[in-house]
Amino acid sequence: MSIRFTTKARRGMAVLTVAAGLTLGVVGCGGGGGDDKKPEISASASKGDGSNPSAQEGQADEPLAELRGSSGLLLQITSAQRDAGGFVIVNATLKNDGAKSVVVPAALSGNETEIVRNGRSLGGATLVDSKGKKRYYVLRDTDGRPLTTTGFSTIKAGENLSVFMQFPAPPADATEVTFQLPTFASGTIQISG
Repeated sequence: MSIRFTTKARRGMAVLTVAAGLTLGVVGCGGGGGDDKKPEISASASKGDGSNPSAQEGQADEPLAELRGSSGLLLQITSAQRDAGGFVIVNATLKNDGAKSVVVPAALSGNETEIVRNGRSLGGATLVDSKGKKRYYVLRDTDGRPLTTTGFSTIKAGENLSVFMQFPAPPADATEVTFQLPTFASGTIQISG
């Protein structure tokens, strides 16, 4: 009986963790407003989509990094926040900067069987601490689901999708890490908090 109770309690905590992560991702991603600014890191310049920033966009005027992917996809990292629980939450905007709808590559989910089984996600993302010589993978809940935005497959031309990824936090002195996502260029980002 105690094993069953423990299992149910763990599942409940996993659901709460995922819900909290999703809430933080939605609240932390204010949108893709600074598209007309110069990118810090980019394979080519971004085209503005004419959208106006909302009043709730309290993030920096420019993204921490702007990474180009395949088929006109653009990832603008808006924040990388360290929290007291020992995690880093990366918020970003995934944008289709091309002229046609794009099917999001399955490679973004990574190649781990457990993550691939849970559908499309950004589970293939990693943070690399070059000084500490460590790579940090997207966290998973107790059922193997990645703690990241999931359930997307196609992005229409000009459409933005607010996304998040949760990682274990590197040591406190590691404030600069390299963000990597399959099919996208790598970029250096600053962790705040």
